[in-house]
Amino acid sequence: MTIRILIADDHSVVREGLRLFLTLDPELEVVAEAENGAEALKAASEVKPDVVLMDLSMPEMDGIQATAAIRRQLPETEILVLTSSVDSNLAVEAVRAGAIGYLLKDTKAHELCRAVKAAAAGQVQLSPQAAVWLLKELRDPVSPEPEPLTNRENAVLSLLAQGKANKEIADILSIAERTVKTHISSILAKLGMQSRTQAALYASRIGLIPKN
Repeated sequence: MTIRILIADDHSVVREGLRLFLTLDPELEVVAEAENGAEALKAASEVKPDVVLMDLSMPEMDGIQATAAIRRQLPETEILVLTSSVDSNLAVEAVRAGAIGYLLKDTKAHELCRAVKAAAAGQVQLSPQAAVWLLKELRDPVSPEPEPLTNRENAVLSLLAQGKANKEIADILSIAERTVKTHISSILAKLGMQSRTQAALYASRIGLIPKN
């Protein structure tokens, strides 16, 4: 199945470059472009992409605001931040807004293609720098007294934090992929979180990831 992508960046040369090498992969299709956050929100609502490649520093509506708005309207669409900003605060804000990943623009083309496919499958994607910042800053649930997770939700959260895609989690737990998505939605609601990335970091903090 082809993964449908929306590129949001205020520099046309960046959008053209991204489109050029992304479309060389037969599994990827660029279905829309936007030069600011407001255009990204409008385009996303029209084309309903699988993944949005989102720059953060854009006019009218920035990437963080656009990420939050798109995730509210289209919870099935994953947002993969692609930015030149090496900024811990921006990384934290992007993940809190609902981004599944945070990558820098020096990411190699083949690595970005892999990251897009992984994001579409529900896998958290973080640059090494962002992972360090986020592990430090996003350790606890947003809700002061989160509702307890069920045993199955804890199992799903553990596998999510190990980098498993939705289909892999479904296969391991012998449940439907749609059921996995339902469990993840419930986990995020109980923890008061907007993104899988936040949940995965929380799982790491409380020891849900098995040690090697």
